[in-house]
Amino acid sequence: MDIGETLELKYAVGASDLAKALSLDPQDDFPEVFATSRMVALMELAAARLMKPLLSTGELSVGVNVNVNHLAATPIDVEIRAVATFLGMEGKLFKFGVALFDPAGEAGNGTHTRAIVKTERLVLGAAKRAH
Repeated sequence: MDIGETLELKYAVGASDLAKALSLDPQDDFPEVFATSRMVALMELAAARLMKPLLSTGELSVGVNVNVNHLAATPIDVEIRAVATFLGMEGKLFKFGVALFDPAGEAGNGTHTRAIVKTERLVLGAAKRAH
């Protein structure tokens, strides 16, 4: 993967993507706009898809760090674009610039780092944490 390489992911904001959908209790009152957590998920997905050609059988990429700014509220039923741009390596970590765009322009930006891990090792490590 070359520095500056990008991947763009297009997505239509639905009801399950809204901050309102995060409410667990009636006292939680969030607006009906695109949730920051969903923004982060799409940014991660764009970076993960960009890394896909680097993976060998039995490997996957995992998020290690996310540092983002959610700059604007995006309503339901609009198409958004999450863009990941490879910035380079930090040791064994892959660093990306990430951004989110809605029809009015940039709605979020930040950085994201990912690592390549063995799938089996990750699953076994997660299972140990349950005990």
